[in-house]
Amino acid sequence: MPQNNYSVRDVSWYGSRWLFSLFLMELMTHLFYYNAFAISGLWKQLSPMDVFIIGYGVLNFMWLKFFLMWRYFRLWSLICGIEAPENMPRCINNCYNLESFWKNWHASFNKWLVRYMYIPLGGSQRKLLNIWVIFTFVAVWHDLEWKLLSWAWLTCLFFVPEMILKSLANAFQAESAFGEFIFRELSAVAGAVTITCLMVANLVGYVIGLSGINWFISRFLQKEGLPILGGMFITFYVGTKLMFHIDDAKKRRHQH
Repeated sequence: MPQNNYSVRDVSWYGSRWLFSLFLMELMTHLFYYNAFAISGLWKQLSPMDVFIIGYGVLNFMWLKFFLMWRYFRLWSLICGIEAPENMPRCINNCYNLESFWKNWHASFNKWLVRYMYIPLGGSQRKLLNIWVIFTFVAVWHDLEWKLLSWAWLTCLFFVPEMILKSLANAFQAESAFGEFIFRELSAVAGAVTITCLMVANLVGYVIGLSGINWFISRFLQKEGLPILGGMFITFYVGTKLMFHIDDAKKRRHQH
């Protein structure tokens, strides 16, 4: 649709951010070899910490790659006076639940899925069943591979407890400041668990594959892997608390 929301200054800033992101991609491809490790299978010779870093790097690389492609064409549409949908409206490292993550990853495709699959299948009334159909379709849409189907089904499996906890959280009413504190802490723990699950699903889909699950679990449950697993969880917990503060700051800014 014709755009009236972006001034010349806004479009210039949008383009400058795109150029900075392109520079960041060049740095990543020249200095960090995440994808080479993932594709070659050398990750099997590395420590659990190295595998985690590779998986995290691959996920960020994928986000930045799609961010650059879609924002490049959106930039030119804005220059031409047309406002196209923003496909990556939120940074990958600022999502602490699966629902918001997938709403903000290829957002226009998400809207298409909601309009033409999710709602016709019954919408929120059959949400627990619908996610299995939709994620299976998305996996096959990408490519017909077992590792992608495993990624889709693991994501659905991790979605189920999140939806149950969300329904319980919506029914919960904190009656004191201490109650609000406990609720926020438990939400941060849940966010850390969700990020960990998201990492596992994407490691299976894009790094280790279905055959590497047993290897991955056994390595992280060994004496060497348990401290790394604990450190990851604490990092994700702290990151989730930081995301809460960012969301609170945005809400206060919109109120004023």
